[in-house]
Parts: sequence; structure tokens; C-alpha cells
Amino acid sequence: MRFGLSDEQNEIKTTARALLDQRSNMAAVRAASEAGGVDESLWAELSELGWPTIAAPENHGGQGLGLVELAVLSEELGYACAPAPLLSTACALELVVAGADPAAAQQVVADIAGGASAAVGAAGSAIAGADAAGWIVVLEDGGGRLLDRSMVGVEPIETIDPGRPAGLVTVPPDAGIALDAAGVTVGSQRAAIAVAAELVGVGQRALDMTLAYVKERQQFGKAVGSYQAVQHKCVGMLNAVEGARSAVYYAAWAADAEPELLAEASALAKAAASDAGRQATADAIQAHGGIGFTWEADVHWLYKRAQMSAAWFGAAGTHRATLAQLLRARVAVHA
Repeated sequence: MRFGLSDEQNEIKTTARALLDQRSNMAAVRAASEAGGVDESLWAELSELGWPTIAAPENHGGQGLGLVELAVLSEELGYACAPAPLLSTACALELVVAGADPAAAQQVVADIAGGASAAVGAAGSAIAGADAAGWIVVLEDGGGRLLDRSMVGVEPIETIDPGRPAGLVTVPPDAGIALDAAGVTVGSQRAAIAVAAELVGVGQRALDMTLAYVKERQQFGKAVGSYQAVQHKCVGMLNAVEGARSAVYYAAWAADAEPELLAEASALAKAAASDAGRQATADAIQAHGGIGFTWEADVHWLYKRAQMSAAWFGAAGTHRATLAQLLRARVAVHA
């Protein structure tokens, strides 16, 4: 079966690419990153479009679309390396919708629709977007908690990706709203797919920039892209990104259409995309040669974003271990 985007999904992709090409080109990414924060005007524009709540149910006040639509949008955000907290907010909403009671979920969705942001992560770890978020989801063993920003202490910290500010969160005992453990598991699996989609976009941008560079850069009288070693490097990047894209969109489809496949599909997608994002961006730097290792080269913003997102909601090794456990259980059932 061949999977293709619907007309509506293609329209989301085209609209997002056009807007982000204009509002989040590499010059804008550099400016926001060097300023040490989020592009607030970009975030306001994305909020006005309703994109942070794109996958939230309509009966909660969201746009009522699915995870495929969120994946399409996340891929474009990754392609642009956008300095805005849309992905962290959308991921937090996945956990809130799946794990909180309807009244609390509706309140959070309404705040997000009004321009607030949200963050999600484990206490004691770097939580992307926590310093400015209106709502924070803290993951714990056996569940999680939903907290208003005023309930927690946040210590801003520097990370490898200045375009995605983060903070360490201190949570008072028993503060906030407890989230259902099973809902947290489902929400985390869905959020991992959205992050995997971003990694696909990051890897695709790294590949596109590399192809443009090796076609233009001359060495010994001809384009460096004409050398077989460089071609092999680019083919490896393409294989990694396309493989991850297939896994991501399968997982996004399964999340809504065949939820019994969610755990396996999410682990497969995040493992593939974490590896692909890191490989493609590292290879892009190498293919750019000496200039690739300098601050002036734009590819390092993609590398930094890939490093952060590869670990978000579980690194590749963690998800491969999950896949092994799921497959072992399946074999045991049929043994």
C-alpha cells in the first residue's frame, strides 16, 4: 500500500513551508538563537493560526485533526528549525488530553488556544520551554502531574540548542493535578511520534543544504559532489531520512486508525528518526568540509536541534529496547 497525504494535509504542509520560509529562515533562526530565546512574534503568529492545538479534540476546544496532521506540521517546524515552543506545547497537550480529566484538559486547551505555551518533561531534567510555559507536565514513575507555572520553580539553564530554551523544574510535593498513568503512557507515545516527525524535517533540511553546497563547492576544478565518497555520504543521508519518514507517518496513522499498534509503531518511529536526525546533521557538517565546523555555517543549528530532539521522549536505544520487549511478548503469545 502506498501512503500519501490528503489534500487537506498537503495544504497544511504547503502553508507551513511558505510561512516558515518567510518567518523562520536561517537568518531568523540565527538571530533568535544568538539572542538566547524564542521568536515571540513567530509564536504569536503560529498561535493565531491554531496550530498548537491542531491535534486536540474539538470537544476540548482544539482543531480536532489527527496525529498525521501534527506530524506534517512538526516536520515543517523541524525543516525550518523554528525557534518557537509549538512542538513542546503540542506534546504537552497530548499528555493532558490522554491523562487529565476532561475539565482540566479543556482549561489547558483553551489557554493554549489563547496564546499560552506548555512544556513537558521529567522533574530534574532539562524541560524545553519550561521557563516561559503557562502549563507544565512533569513526568514521574507511574504517571505524571499537570501544574500551573505559578506552582513550580524553574531554573533556566543553557543547552546545546539555544533556539529551544529549557529549565530545571522544582515541584512541591503533591502539587498540581495527577494524570492517569495509562493516559500518560499513550500521550508519551503519541508525543514521541511528533518529535520523530520534527527530526525527519531536520534531517531533510540538512540533506537539502548539503546537496546545494556540494553542487556549488569546487575542488580540484570540479564540484565536490562529483566525487564518489561525497555521493555515498549523501545517499546514506537520504536512506536514513526516507526510512525514518516512512516509520513516522506509519506511526502517526496507526496512532489514530489502529491504536493497538501505537506502542510498537511509536518506538519504531522514534528510534529510526533519532538515529536519522543525528546521522544526517553530523554528515552534513562533514560534507560541508572546514566551513561546516564554524559558527558561521548554518548547519550547526540543525545539528544542535537534532541532538536535543533525539533524546526527547526517549533516545533510540531506549525505543529499540521497547521494541525488543514487545516482540518478545508477541513471540511468547504465539509460542
